[in-house]
Amino acid sequence: MALFKSRNSRRSSSSPSYVSTLTILVFIGLCIFGVWMLSSNSVVSPDDETSTRTAIDTTDTETVADDIADDTITEDKKDKRDTVTPVFGDNPGHLPEDAIKSGDHKHDGQSQQHTAAITDSQISEESSITQKEQAASVVSEVGSEHATTNVEEVTSKALDVKMEEEEANREQLKEEKGEMGKTRETDGGEGAKKKKKKKKKKEKEKAWSTQADESKRQKGESKGGEGSEDQLTWQVCNTTAGADYIPCLDNEKAIKRLRSTKHFEHRERHCPEDAPTCLVPLPQGYKKPVEWPHSREKIWYHNVPHVKLAQVKGHQNWVKVSGEYLTFPGGGTQFIHGALHYIDFLQQAEAGIGWGKHTRVILDVGCGVGSFGGYLFERDVIAMSLAPKDEHEAQVQFALERGIPAISAVMGSQRLPFPSRAFDLLHCARCRVPWHADGMFNHFLSFFMRACLTCKLSFLGGMLLLELNRLLRPGGYFVWSATPVYQKLPEDVHIWEEMTALTKTMCWELVTINKDELNRVGAAFFRKPTSNQCYEQREQNQPPLCKDDDDPNAAWYVPLQACMHKVPVNKAERGAKWPEAWPARLHKTPYWLNDSETGIYGKPASQDFAADNDRWKNVVDELSNAGITWSGVRNIMDMRAVYGGFAAALKDLPVWVFNVVNVDAPDTLPIIYERGLFGIYHDWCESFSTYPRTYDILHADHLFSKLKERCKLVPVMAEVDRILRPEGKLIVRDEASTIGEIEALLKSLQWEITVSKKQEGFLCAKKGHWRPDSIASS
Repeated sequence: MALFKSRNSRRSSSSPSYVSTLTILVFIGLCIFGVWMLSSNSVVSPDDETSTRTAIDTTDTETVADDIADDTITEDKKDKRDTVTPVFGDNPGHLPEDAIKSGDHKHDGQSQQHTAAITDSQISEESSITQKEQAASVVSEVGSEHATTNVEEVTSKALDVKMEEEEANREQLKEEKGEMGKTRETDGGEGAKKKKKKKKKKEKEKAWSTQADESKRQKGESKGGEGSEDQLTWQVCNTTAGADYIPCLDNEKAIKRLRSTKHFEHRERHCPEDAPTCLVPLPQGYKKPVEWPHSREKIWYHNVPHVKLAQVKGHQNWVKVSGEYLTFPGGGTQFIHGALHYIDFLQQAEAGIGWGKHTRVILDVGCGVGSFGGYLFERDVIAMSLAPKDEHEAQVQFALERGIPAISAVMGSQRLPFPSRAFDLLHCARCRVPWHADGMFNHFLSFFMRACLTCKLSFLGGMLLLELNRLLRPGGYFVWSATPVYQKLPEDVHIWEEMTALTKTMCWELVTINKDELNRVGAAFFRKPTSNQCYEQREQNQPPLCKDDDDPNAAWYVPLQACMHKVPVNKAERGAKWPEAWPARLHKTPYWLNDSETGIYGKPASQDFAADNDRWKNVVDELSNAGITWSGVRNIMDMRAVYGGFAAALKDLPVWVFNVVNVDAPDTLPIIYERGLFGIYHDWCESFSTYPRTYDILHADHLFSKLKERCKLVPVMAEVDRILRPEGKLIVRDEASTIGEIEALLKSLQWEITVSKKQEGFLCAKKGHWRPDSIASS
């Protein structure tokens, strides 16, 4: 204020001096006004921005502002500002250099800011207004308090304050837009940690338990594999398994470190610490697979070039070599004269089975090449065929190439990745599983328990059969077709005695034993009880009943338990009643879904279930319009199934759908089995237990956006490439940003993008035959 007083006194003494002083003040005022206008440009809307800049361009203040900016922004401040990387292109609130320069550069700045504004449509108006008000306030305050300072100090301070404010806003925007999730592993940002804690808290509040929660309570948490997001230079895997590489089953280093293999630990999953990012080579001479139903009888030899089974099991009509084909006469060790005759024999032996009505979903342990499951389709039954990757070369791979459901797994030391009380029937035809091993514990158990009251007895055979008991529905059958059932050799008689003693202590009823005269084999039919009466009346509590805190649904890397779970007696509990007859059970809301609980999508459980059915009603037409030719499709996987609605919508097509419920997702797999469908638990941060080139279609509904919070997408896409057949399709439904990431990765894999609708969150891509030239280091 003193400055203005002194100038007023000089004005009275000299008129020319007054005019000169007034001119200076006007000039300074115009400069301050120009700086204010340029500062506010960064927070106006894209439409207003163009008109504002045009208005400024028509005045002389542009030239003045240019001169001031060039003179006042020190090199130190330029360097500081240049190091700031906007989160979303040009951040609203940022004062880009081209905004205060004349010439053609300003048009580039307008284009960048306009693009950023479209990308950042979710940025709140309140935030922009606050930035605008603060910028104006800073300029106003500086002008009133330091009117005597030069314009360099005014502009410099305004820019410093704006850059500090911009940095704070950028961190806030990163959290709001999810960018902290992308950078959390490299910058360790506090925003990412807060977001992660908030997410974990939210997950804990969910009404639905997850397989991860269930399994963690049993044995602790397992780790998923990781890879590098920057890995875009693909290489061919350098492994002894070659074109048949299954990362979690062919981990030779981990297998060599095992202390024991007597419980078949070497056949179980041992995933690499870092998930592979290499690509599995194609077999030489690989061709597009034979289409179903012809594939049930023959496949191309070069697609699965293994002849050991043909040499060893050819006389049992498993598989034969015929020119450029491998042919499958439909036989097996127990049904040389064909699976269909054997299937009908089982039905005639025990009418209660009721193929395709009462019995819909079965587990075939030791499936061979899958012929039993392959012919059950004709009886409206789906079978989960299971066999290890062992010396019976490529048996599961044969089944999958034929278009028959199968996974590589073994009954070893851990629970199988299925929920409890899931299967209507369990089948073992010479499955080579030692159910009887250590079965003699029944004869000597009392003696050992009296001699060592604190001992914990572990018996391999007992625990394997107890695992089947966990998987079998109350009232369901275990069909055992093996030589001890019908032969009288001393070894067979001994095994039969142990087996019957074991099943009796488990309260399994031996319903019947029948012999097939054509195949000259026999089968025993055991039935699981539907009440706890037998358990309560046993003279000895062996095998013991499981403790109340033992969760029968926990199955992801959970050790086998030497105990039995009680049969549900509450009529509202799952397993207390048999499901509706097929096909009514497919769309029937499970009786045990409680409307007092909220479903996955936020509605009461039964309404949520019905809404999911409606959601997928038109999926066949949708995928047909996306270029899917159903005649060439047989094996489908839903990589993130919820209620199984996607699979249910494909019921009338000659396909089968493997439903995968992720271990960190709500545990809805029991619902899928209740519907007469099947599936498995899995963590996509690890490799899947299947051979390469398994599936015709992979369907991923909002999987990848959730996955990338826990693991890298590059190894996940390498796994997708591994299990999908050449010319197979990947269908992705997800957020637009995630669709963009997936599309970029698929293009680097030389895939063809057939449909890309980012804004609609839909992508369809076709895998090619491309393999990289370079080989990864071993």
